Amino acid sequence: MISNYFFINIIRFILLVLVQVLVFNKLNFFGFINPMVYILFLYWYPIKQNRATFIGLSFLLGLSIDFFSDTMAINAASTITIAYLRPTIMRFIFGVNYEFQSFKLGNATRVQQITFLALLIIVHHMVFFTLEIFSFANFLLILKKILSIGLATLVLCLLFSSLFSVKKE
Repeated sequence: MISNYFFINIIRFILLVLVQVLVFNKLNFFGFINPMVYILFLYWYPIKQNRATFIGLSFLLGLSIDFFSDTMAINAASTITIAYLRPTIMRFIFGVNYEFQSFKLGNATRVQQITFLALLIIVHHMVFFTLEIFSFANFLLILKKILSIGLATLVLCLLFSSLFSVKKE
C-alpha cells in the first residue's frame, strides 16, 4: 500500500514547481534577485526514504524547473548535487543523531533546521551560479549572486516552512 508520505511529496513537488515557475521566476528584486523556493522539496523530503528515489526525484525537480525556465539543466545539476550531499550535510549539522530511526527534522532545534536549510541553499547556489556564469574571472559576481539570492531564498523558505509547519504544543 502506498503511504501518505507519497501523496504529500507528490503534492509538494507539483506545488513547488508551479510556485517557482509561475511566481518566483517572474520576480526580479533589485533587478537580479529571483528566489529559488523549490529547494524546500529537498529540505522537507523524508530522511529515511530510499536514497536512489530521492536523487531521481531531485533530478526530475531540477529538470522540471529547467524545462519551464529555459536554463539548460543547470537546476537539475544543482538539485542532484545537494541531493547527493544531503546525508553529509545532515551528519555535519545533526551529528550521528540523524542516523537513528526515530530522528525527525521537526525534533531538531530551530538553529539546526535553519543551518541545514542555509547549507542546502549555499551548496545549490554555488553549483548553480558557477555553472550559469562559468567564468572565474567573474568570481565577485558569482559571490554576489550566491549571497544575495541565497539570503532572499533563505528568508522566503523560512517563511514558507513556518507557514506550512505543524505547530507543536
